[in-house]
Amino acid sequence: MSTQIVVHGAAGRMGQRIVALSTEGEFQVVGAVDHSEHPLQGQDIGEAAGVKPLNVSVSSELNLEQGQVVIDFSHPSVLQKVVDAALSSKASLVCGTTGLSPEQIAILEEAGKQIPVLFSPNMSVGVNLLFVIAEQVARSLGEDWDTEVMEIHHRFKKDAPSGTAIRLAQHIADGRDLSLEEKGRYSREGGDCERQPLEIGVQSLRGGDIPGEHTAFFCGFGERIELTHRALTRDIFARGALRAASWLDGKPAGFYNMFNVLGMER
Repeated sequence: MSTQIVVHGAAGRMGQRIVALSTEGEFQVVGAVDHSEHPLQGQDIGEAAGVKPLNVSVSSELNLEQGQVVIDFSHPSVLQKVVDAALSSKASLVCGTTGLSPEQIAILEEAGKQIPVLFSPNMSVGVNLLFVIAEQVARSLGEDWDTEVMEIHHRFKKDAPSGTAIRLAQHIADGRDLSLEEKGRYSREGGDCERQPLEIGVQSLRGGDIPGEHTAFFCGFGERIELTHRALTRDIFARGALRAASWLDGKPAGFYNMFNVLGMER
């Protein structure tokens, strides 16, 4: 039986790839939503995504039904709208929107008490393995090793640092039993930038059409460990989102993540 999906942010780069790749698996796109001023409004989302017509037009109205899974890759400003629609219809929610505040993530957690909710700032398999490995390395190394996270994305990305970089830094902090809120440092400028003990630096670069690259640096005296994940195509995120939607379909209410999907419950 196919999983019925509604793609919120369907006309964006990620949304279109989710729609296109959904035609390769057991999925039925039953809704395509984007903001009212988008030039693709009213067009068949299948044709817009470069595949066969799907008889689903891009709309500004988020209409959900029970049993459907909404995949949200849009903007933090509309998160509450998406959550409210999912709650009212008892639909499932896969959220891959980045740049969410801690308060907004708490909204998703609260919604998970009533409906199945899966949130991940990065849905690629490789990145989620990177999270696990980086935490293990951080736990194994001594406090005299310095840790930094660097991320590179395309010039159009709005939020910085990326949600993935923050999540990676959080796993490093967890591995060292530290508070990222206290030890995270997100920029350095000026003449007094000496590194503080146990600081976790997070730096952002932007340029070109880079889908995403994240590196965790563990720097000791005389040696350095680098753990890097490079996204060569946005399709890895779209495939991960579809895998998450298929996994979430029919699950009980709860707040899930990609570790659950990959069988690495933590």
